[in-house]
Amino acid sequence: MKNLKYIFSLFIIITAFLGCEQEDDLPDVSALPAPSNVAAVVTIAQDNSGLVTITPTGENVASFRVNYGDGSGTDSGLLNPGESAQNTYEEGVYEIVIAATGINGKTTTIAQTIEVSFQAPENLVVTIENDANISKQVNVTASADFAMSYEVNFGDPAGTILMSNIDETTSFVYNDAGTYTITVTAFSGSVDTISYSEEFEVTEILAPLVAAQAPPARAAEDVVSVFSDAYTNVTLNELPTDWSSSAFEAITIEGDNVWKLSGLDFIGMVTNYDSGIDLSSMEKMHIDYWVPSGITNGLSVKIVNTVDGGEAEQPLGDTVAGSWQSIELDMTGFDNGNLANKNSITQLLIDSDEVAAFVYIDNFYFYKEPSVSSVPSIPVDFESTTINYQWTGFGDASFGPIPAEVIANPDATGINTSANVLKIEKTLGAQVWAGASMSLDGAIDFTDGTTINMKVWSPSAGATIRFKLEDSMSTPDANGNPTIVAEIDAVTTVANGWEVLSFDLTTWASFNTLESYDTIVIFPNFGAGGNGETFYFDDIVFANAVTANQIPVSFENSNIVYEWTGFGDVNFGPIPAAVIANPDATGINTSANVLEIQKTTGAQVWAGASMNLDGAVDFTNGTTINMKVWSPAAGETIRFKLEDSMSTPDANGNPTVFVEIDGLTTVSNSWEVISFDLTTGATFSTSESYDRIVIFPNFGANGSGNSYYFDDVELTN
Repeated sequence: MKNLKYIFSLFIIITAFLGCEQEDDLPDVSALPAPSNVAAVVTIAQDNSGLVTITPTGENVASFRVNYGDGSGTDSGLLNPGESAQNTYEEGVYEIVIAATGINGKTTTIAQTIEVSFQAPENLVVTIENDANISKQVNVTASADFAMSYEVNFGDPAGTILMSNIDETTSFVYNDAGTYTITVTAFSGSVDTISYSEEFEVTEILAPLVAAQAPPARAAEDVVSVFSDAYTNVTLNELPTDWSSSAFEAITIEGDNVWKLSGLDFIGMVTNYDSGIDLSSMEKMHIDYWVPSGITNGLSVKIVNTVDGGEAEQPLGDTVAGSWQSIELDMTGFDNGNLANKNSITQLLIDSDEVAAFVYIDNFYFYKEPSVSSVPSIPVDFESTTINYQWTGFGDASFGPIPAEVIANPDATGINTSANVLKIEKTLGAQVWAGASMSLDGAIDFTDGTTINMKVWSPSAGATIRFKLEDSMSTPDANGNPTIVAEIDAVTTVANGWEVLSFDLTTWASFNTLESYDTIVIFPNFGAGGNGETFYFDDIVFANAVTANQIPVSFENSNIVYEWTGFGDVNFGPIPAAVIANPDATGINTSANVLEIQKTTGAQVWAGASMNLDGAVDFTNGTTINMKVWSPAAGETIRFKLEDSMSTPDANGNPTVFVEIDGLTTVSNSWEVISFDLTTGATFSTSESYDRIVIFPNFGANGSGNSYYFDDVELTN
């Protein structure tokens, strides 16, 4: 009975403040989102009059306007949130339009179909269910012929009655579990109604139904894990200690190991009493907990050093019930006790300020952010967030430095659409030899060849670009420059656009792959004085190295940037997808790197991730895809899809030329190979230009916070 059509638009409001001197005090509301969850509760008078009451609802709304959709051209005028409008209709089906406007002028418009009937409702069908995720919440849905709305009397002591549109769901959370009489009454424009009653048992959820979200991959040196399936845990000599005041049970939820603590006052664990565990370099503590509705006990974690003395405790904040809570605490918060140091932590305690009936614990660990590498190595693409690309300019008009830094790509077109590039400004009057240098993390390995390719953007054609390698530890010349070098010139052929220039190092007479070249130097427009021009550089790679991102995909090539884009989280945004260190290098897959896709809690059934390839897939080696898959459960659907990104988009903006095949996992928590025979796709053709891979983990099911891993995407016959 209800049809919602969302139309998003943005009104640009230009407001002039004449004579205003307090502009800086005005709040910036431009970033606020457009109104969301816009709808209307629609009721009709039971007197055959056709008088309909429309109450718009929504979030982030400053005002509403309702078009009645009856052909009269009239509307409600502006309505404040909570206000209603009334209109009298003849019998029939109408489409009302509700426009909701935020305080910044952003507007969301929806169309909603209503049916006005003076015939009594018939064929009432009612569904009453306990919510699968929210404790003591009951969801009611009602449908009936000729009905516009229905009300639910939930039979609780407060006599709660809620009204909803027919076919929509009405939800209510009871204070207590138990059996209640729930009565549903459907209304049309007739005086007569139709009702249904049921004795319904409201249940309480006392344990989590889904696992906590898996933690991100971390290097072993960056984490000290007490309890988590994601990392290698420290050895606990006692769990629980004999002086604990709690029942302890190790259980699994969706294949994930979890601690169940019953009647928790406090529970202790001992690492070892000799030296304990060293937390001195850790920056954060993480712990996930779940408690049932009604538990508000304050929880805390205590760390104890019995070697050097002292203890310290941190609370986990206000307790939130009914869902997994991920708590991050700064380790400096443990400095408020009498703890001598964090070098020898021998005991850990989880404490409740009063006895808590049930507490579930997962992912209890300490960590630090990964160390930032001080210097890069070839290949250099300027895209890493953990490398400091430190360029030093030299040779301005006064023999000082010229500007040189990594910036956002100012011309992400053509052959170079990467995010970051090196910018060197050859300032006015700069020396003919002006340029910039960067140290590497050691001597260059020439296994991949002796020719350097580099993307160059020059403001003019015919400019000489000199590329130089130096051994910074070699004997300096009279000017203090290294004497072991190799320098090659190349000339730009295009202006104001990207091109690839090659530098064959073997053409330098004294070049030797056995030398320890550890510094890159670039001279833009070498041999000409500076004229205030800017040059850009990117992707310094060996010419013989494989740099094309194409099937087969192994995630092991350091010359390739594997750019995966997640989509479909609970708010229709991206889900996490990235190439990480293999978290389970066992069995059939001991490779170093894999793709991780996290299907976050509540993610859409179609959530997944995509990666563009460097050109169309070549099917010479076959039409069946083999892919290694690691899933937390057997029996889950993995959908593999190829798209032609340039094909005509459908109504949702997705390519219309594609092939998608489903495979099923057969093992849990380990690697297996799943095959996808592309020829079983009805529209598959080897002549199509498929240039994008899309992977959908656990397709058809909403996300529950699990991580999936993929590797070695190959074509075979």
